[in-house]
Amino acid sequence: MTSTITRHTAVAAGVNPPSLAGLRRWNLGLAVLHAVQAVAVLLLASDFAITLSSSFPAGPPGTVVPAAEPLFDVRIGVAIAAFLVLAALDHLLTATVLRGRYESDLRRGRNVFRWLEYCVSSTLMVLLICFYAGITGISAVITVVGANVAMILLGWVQEVVNPPGRGTTTMLPFWFGCVAGAAPWIAITVNLVGSNNVPVFVYGIFFSQLLLFFSFAVNQWLQYRQVGRWTSYAVGEKAYLVLSLVAKSALAWQIFGGSLAD
Repeated sequence: MTSTITRHTAVAAGVNPPSLAGLRRWNLGLAVLHAVQAVAVLLLASDFAITLSSSFPAGPPGTVVPAAEPLFDVRIGVAIAAFLVLAALDHLLTATVLRGRYESDLRRGRNVFRWLEYCVSSTLMVLLICFYAGITGISAVITVVGANVAMILLGWVQEVVNPPGRGTTTMLPFWFGCVAGAAPWIAITVNLVGSNNVPVFVYGIFFSQLLLFFSFAVNQWLQYRQVGRWTSYAVGEKAYLVLSLVAKSALAWQIFGGSLAD
């Protein structure tokens, strides 16, 4: 009974009043930075849009699929602003009205708000990269959404099943999440390798964002392998904040610049 109580009442390493105050300042700062960028993108954006399409079956299996037909357009400037606004709201809420829940969760070695926000913002980001790589079929887009959301949710599970005070650590959700998260990037790679007409800036987006997305996984791995400073959960949380700012800002302006180039 004693070990069970300890398991559920233990506080995550490094989560103390000074670190929580520091994280609050970071969240407030990031809320402002993301919001300012969202406004700038909306003010500067053109009407550039990418059309999603689909080819629906027109006969029994094996029948030649008809040419793709347009379904709807995605305004790139609006999509960029959307994931920046979502990030700004997440950081603002966790630093203000939801601060109590946020800090309570951090003490338990988890951040539910992070995973919920990533489910939407990260998926929007991956979709924009897919669009620029020519993945615009609605069926493929839905599959990419499912794979990316599965990756994020498995990251959430990784935290839930490894609370502070645990006797052992399981990395199964982490590795399963890596498998799910790799699927969209493999699809993007196939499209880039198979094309002879992809602009150079698209390769820049692909490689830089692949590195940044990979860094999120490395951060969680360091947390649960208790490597160096990452024995402190607060250090890992701050790293997530920094990586989120860098990844979202870089992609926003890379995609925005690409929309002007096109």
